[in-house]
Amino acid sequence: MKDLIEQAWNNRSLLSEKKTIDAIYAVIEELNLGNLRVAEMKDNQWFVNEWVKKAVLLYFPVMKMETLEAGPFEYHDKIPLKKDFAKQGVRVVPNAVARYGAYLARNVVLMPSYVNIGAYVDEGTLVDTWATIGSCAQIGKQVHLSGGVGIGGVLEPVQASPVIIEDNCFIGSRCIIVEGIQVKAEAVIGAGVVLTASTKIFDVSGFRPQEFKGVIPERSVVIPGSYEKEFPAGKFHVPCALIIGKRKASTDLKTSLNNTLREFNVAV
Repeated sequence: MKDLIEQAWNNRSLLSEKKTIDAIYAVIEELNLGNLRVAEMKDNQWFVNEWVKKAVLLYFPVMKMETLEAGPFEYHDKIPLKKDFAKQGVRVVPNAVARYGAYLARNVVLMPSYVNIGAYVDEGTLVDTWATIGSCAQIGKQVHLSGGVGIGGVLEPVQASPVIIEDNCFIGSRCIIVEGIQVKAEAVIGAGVVLTASTKIFDVSGFRPQEFKGVIPERSVVIPGSYEKEFPAGKFHVPCALIIGKRKASTDLKTSLNNTLREFNVAV
C-alpha cells in the first residue's frame, strides 16, 4: 500500500486506476480500525507516518460528494460517518460526530463533540461537550478533554507533526492546542490555556524560569500567563503558558488530579 500511495502522490494521474483507489481505501479502513496511525511512538519518540497522511489527502479527490442522512439531519460531504459504535464499545451521545477514518478505542465517551478523519483516540478517553479533535490528532488513554477544548488538526505539510496528547492528561475547559504541540503524560492544563508552535512555555516552579517550546513536560501543571514584549508602538503583554508545579507521581492519578487543582487553584 505504501508504494502505491507514494506513486500516486507523485503522479496524480494514477488516481484513476483501480489498484490505486483500492490502496487508498484500504489505508483509510486501517486508520478507521486503529491498525494504522498517522503518528506513533518508537524508542520514546513520536514519528509521523507521512505516507499515511498522504493517503488521507488522496482520499478526498477519489471520493464523490454524497447526501448523508442521520435521523432528521442531512449532510452533503465526501467522507461518511463512523458506524457500529456498540460493537466497538464506544459511548456516543446524540449530536456527537466522528468521521470514518478516525479511530475510537473501547470505552471512549463522546459527548456532543467532533472527531475528524485520521484522529486516534485511545481507551477510556472522555471528549466532553463541544470539544473538537482535528484531523490526525493523537489522543492517549484516559485523557479528559473538557468542554469546548479545541485540538488542532494537520494534514499539510505532510511532514508536520499532529497534536499529541499522551496518556492520563487533563485538558481544562476552552483550551486551544494546535500546530503539533506535544502534551506529555499526566499533564494538567488549566482552563483557557492556548498552546501554539510559537507559544512560550515557562516553568516558573523553581527559582529561575526555564523556557520550553512545542512541548509540555510530563506531569506539568499549566495555567495561562503573559509576558512583556516590546513592539515599535511600545511594550505590551502577550500570552504565554506557565508551568507552576508538578502532578505527584506517588499518588493515584484521580486523587492526584483533585489534589493538584486544590493546591494550585487551577481553573478547569
